[in-house]
Amino acid sequence: MKKEGKKQRIILIMNVLVVGGGGREHAICWKLHQSSHVTHIFCAPGNAGIAEIATCVPIKPTDIERLAELAIAQKIDLTIVGMDESLSLGIVDLFKKKGLRIFGPTQNAAKLEWSKYFAKEFMLRHNIPTAPYACFEQRDFALAYAKSQEPPIVIKADGLALGKGVTIAKSFEEAKIAIHDCFDGKFGEAGKVVVIEEFMKGQEVSVFAICDGKEAVTLVPAQDYKRLYDGDLGPNTGGMGAYAPVPFVTPEMLGKIKEEIIMPTLNGMIKEGYPYQGILYCGLMLTEKGEPKVIEFNSRLGDPEAQVALPLLDEDLFEICWAVTEGDLGKYKEGLHRLGGAALCVVIASGGYPQKYQKGIPIEFSRLNEPVEVVSGKNPQTLEAILRAKGIIFHAGTARDTDDKLVSNGGRVLGVTALADSLLDAQVLAYKLCERIDFEGKYYRKDIGDKGMV
Repeated sequence: MKKEGKKQRIILIMNVLVVGGGGREHAICWKLHQSSHVTHIFCAPGNAGIAEIATCVPIKPTDIERLAELAIAQKIDLTIVGMDESLSLGIVDLFKKKGLRIFGPTQNAAKLEWSKYFAKEFMLRHNIPTAPYACFEQRDFALAYAKSQEPPIVIKADGLALGKGVTIAKSFEEAKIAIHDCFDGKFGEAGKVVVIEEFMKGQEVSVFAICDGKEAVTLVPAQDYKRLYDGDLGPNTGGMGAYAPVPFVTPEMLGKIKEEIIMPTLNGMIKEGYPYQGILYCGLMLTEKGEPKVIEFNSRLGDPEAQVALPLLDEDLFEICWAVTEGDLGKYKEGLHRLGGAALCVVIASGGYPQKYQKGIPIEFSRLNEPVEVVSGKNPQTLEAILRAKGIIFHAGTARDTDDKLVSNGGRVLGVTALADSLLDAQVLAYKLCERIDFEGKYYRKDIGDKGMV
């Protein structure tokens, strides 16, 4: 690597490791692949889509010791962590102890995500707006409290539950089932403590702050769709789609979010001895009164929000992450440059998700070659040509079988992302692509983006 000047400006040439194997990690690898600083990307464990642009290594994100060994053996210059589990296990602490450069918060800083109880208490200590709540370690006390509240109320498992540990209970009976699920071990260790919150009405939005411990810059706000079915019905999932930008998050609102939520969080973490470096995901409710309140914090990019936020980022992701590890986001103090237009991602899931589903189902892309009217044009083109220009298929749960054919390997299989001048055009293009991707039992919502066009 060549360097020059007091701040050791990066010229060339880096090996990067990305930890994770879903759609979020594919989006990260895809963005890193565009950097002139990056010569080789490793991903652990990766997936079939990531394997087209990176070397996938079959190491679990939870095996942080082996990941550190990999980083040393492959002379990794920067590791970027996509997975919450890795962060909760202290991968950042371990890598730093071994002298390895890594992008992400420490185990104690990431507690904002892996303990909802800690996060709620932290927000209370630092006057960060959130819903009123109570926490319980005993079932009977939790049930008694839930019975005393006016529904709807929100029941949350304290720890990490793959995005499925939250129930909006519209009656005490629903709350009772959710509380029993937690204490009966449905979410493992994550459900040993239960958080019960007042239900907030309004519009949900995801705001991602890139933080160097002292300062923060934001990516384009996104809105995701967590419920399985159209109209926000059915069980919670890891996310069924997203779009960006969000029309009701004005620059003024984003400034308010930074002033009232992001900076108090960074300052609070400093005061408590855990400076926050990495991505701070603020899952927010913009209440009916127009006030932003925190639903939850995550300590990494969202999935599928990453699949719309990163394609709209007109900056070098590697340079941003490197600046964070240097504790210096100064060059970005005026904000990050964004592309115009809109991005929309539709998640194609396996039949039965988020419950039981089959793996190993062949995926077919051949119909992308069929002629179709271009969304904003006059002449028919193949979707393959449109895809090269305006769309990206991010792989989430895919693999190659023994015959090297693409097959499903998870509940959420693909994230079909489209870019266009308007949200409507992005929506139309994304769904045209979805229609022409085939595998048995595929399922996707048909209303992604509608909230942004009301």
